[in-house]
Amino acid sequence: MNYIELSKEISYALRHAPHEYGLELDAEGWVGIEQLIDGFKEKKGYKGILEGDIINMIEASKKKRHECFDGKIRALYGHSLEKKIVKDAKIPPAVLYHGTAKRFIESIMEQGILAQKRQYVHFSEDIETAIIVGNRHDATPVILKVDARSAHADGILFFHGGEKIWLSELIPPQYLEINEAD
Repeated sequence: MNYIELSKEISYALRHAPHEYGLELDAEGWVGIEQLIDGFKEKKGYKGILEGDIINMIEASKKKRHECFDGKIRALYGHSLEKKIVKDAKIPPAVLYHGTAKRFIESIMEQGILAQKRQYVHFSEDIETAIIVGNRHDATPVILKVDARSAHADGILFFHGGEKIWLSELIPPQYLEINEAD
């Protein structure tokens, strides 16, 4: 079983199109693993998928996009569903990073970082991850440094997305600065 392809397919199902797989996510984005397996039986290449395949996929993944608990699975972040996935607010690290394309910087520095088509804006705890994310949109992305400590103190909510990923609904420009190369 190709775990990278399986991870992408499960991410798509849980983040963007549960209806295409006959899935009903609860308020926190959880769905029963058996329901997921049943939904995947109709998809080419996944007829023989087992719970063990899903568990192995999660354990083998470097990106930690999913989690399983008590017979259920969910995507940790990246949702674009209309129905908002409920998250518990957490205290973020003092500084977070966000990688973006140069063409968006002027707008971001005026309006802040907006979730756009996703439910939440994504941040990382380290510059390296922000660069990887930014590279999806620009060969030489701009890395923004987020004063998460001040934003949190001023009432902006943050949610832990898993591993090094943090989420928020909006970060106004006063908490942002361009991270200059060391």
